[in-house]
Amino acid sequence: MTNKWKALGWIAAAELFALSLWFSGSVVAFDLIEVWGVNAGLSPWLSAAVPAGFVIGALVSSSIGLADRFNTRYVFALAALLGALFNGLILFTDQAIIGILLRVLTGVMLAGVYPTAVKLLSQWFPAKRGLAIGVLIAGLTIGSAMPQFFITFIGALHWQYVIIASSTLAVFAAAIIYFILDDAPVTQKKTYFSFNLLKSVIRNKPVMLANYGYFGHMWELYAMWTWLPLFFSASFLTHDASTSLAFIAFASFLCIGVAGGAGSIIGGLVADKVGRARLTIYSMVISSLCCLVVGFTFGQSVWLTLTLAMIWGASVISDSAQFSAAVSEFAEVEYIGTALTFQMCVGFLITIFSINLIPYAEALMGWEWVFSILAIGPILGIISMVRFKRYEVT
Repeated sequence: MTNKWKALGWIAAAELFALSLWFSGSVVAFDLIEVWGVNAGLSPWLSAAVPAGFVIGALVSSSIGLADRFNTRYVFALAALLGALFNGLILFTDQAIIGILLRVLTGVMLAGVYPTAVKLLSQWFPAKRGLAIGVLIAGLTIGSAMPQFFITFIGALHWQYVIIASSTLAVFAAAIIYFILDDAPVTQKKTYFSFNLLKSVIRNKPVMLANYGYFGHMWELYAMWTWLPLFFSASFLTHDASTSLAFIAFASFLCIGVAGGAGSIIGGLVADKVGRARLTIYSMVISSLCCLVVGFTFGQSVWLTLTLAMIWGASVISDSAQFSAAVSEFAEVEYIGTALTFQMCVGFLITIFSINLIPYAEALMGWEWVFSILAIGPILGIISMVRFKRYEVT
């Protein structure tokens, strides 16, 4: 295969299939809690366990240069296969501690999927990759929402089918990357994570401003993806108690997956035209407004809530790729790997706190106000990216 656009299609498809593992445990959390016989308050940790594992995996793989020492395609394929295995083992687990550990291990394996997919993409698109990275993030977004799609059509049959479906897709992802995708014609300089280079990262002002923007973005993103389906359930059933769970799940897939996928691609195109900083600012202005307003549609017209949530779903992810691209542009070659690993690890650690904060805040504030907490992230991110824009050459 020599066509880079065909390569992009296969990489994005594999990313979509493999990332279906991310929320596969979350969407059946209440079923798992019933099987394990534990308190419902444990459910947020099924979502938080994956980013925790992702951080561990990213630190370990980057520090030893896993994707540099071995063929990147092989790393992706093996990680996707092991992720499918750990996810599938939940079917045979009757203890919460083992189940959560398996979710952590799934997150560790996904650290061998997403960053390596980005590296594969950068090898095929060494320059002008705005659209390409947008397509890749679209694959990640739709893949993350796939468990909601499974719930729509097969979840009503049995929760086990959701786990089986996501693990099967992850196996397909491994097969695509290993058997179909060829090695890229362009190789890159090896970059490793090093704690000794963190000082250089922290002293680089534009890099840190891009990082602060990313941290604000991540405060909002995964908490929104985790809790929007629960908000839909409470809101739609309040408005009409006959609303089906399949409709709620499909609405979640539309807003997170379909709208998010479209937003990712559009964001990549717009960033190439108006600049990375300006695109991130536009996106975070829209998403922060959605955070502040969406709660007031609680219990109101389903279509009003869906319309606003679709806008939120598109804007919350449309800027995601631009933060790492900004770091790549302003970090020195010798510490790009360290800078990107630092950005990713801190960002995903932040998601653990925001994901677990929402249920406590909802109990105190109600659904009408709870998402306003998430607006703090993009608002701070806007401030950082306005300052970053001074360094950007347009």
